[in-house]
Amino acid sequence: MQKDTKRSFFERLTGTVRVAEDDETAEEKRPVNAKKDGDWIGEENDEGQLTVDVYQTPNDIFIKTIVAGVRPEDLDVSITRDMVTIKGHREETREVEEDQYFHRELYWGSFSRTILLPEEVEVEEAEASERYGLLSIRLPKINKQKQTKLRIKSV
Repeated sequence: MQKDTKRSFFERLTGTVRVAEDDETAEEKRPVNAKKDGDWIGEENDEGQLTVDVYQTPNDIFIKTIVAGVRPEDLDVSITRDMVTIKGHREETREVEEDQYFHRELYWGSFSRTILLPEEVEVEEAEASERYGLLSIRLPKINKQKQTKLRIKSV
């Protein structure tokens, strides 16, 4: 049987199973989302994890992730100077009964991802946009070299 390791968003999305190095029995090779007794479509209640691309330029850090099927108002993006958390919920519209499915790979339900940033960012200047299911976040880096002259007032 599958060990108690948390499956990644990709594994839930595609229905893949991590294969252990040692030999497995047929029962151990059963897909994690398959149930016994002929009910091959299982349900999981835990939260999915988004896949992300994170890259940087000299002035900005960019995060991109696929959030297809999620309305922008159903997304929650929280930013601190060194971390970004993206949370959301993808609602499933029930068009058919559960037992009518032959194959299911799409992930429905709550998801989240927390990304630790390589540098501190200006939280107030961050921007996010969504187009065709792609969420793009631009995070301007803090310029630690920036200096200003401080005026001294006579009191």
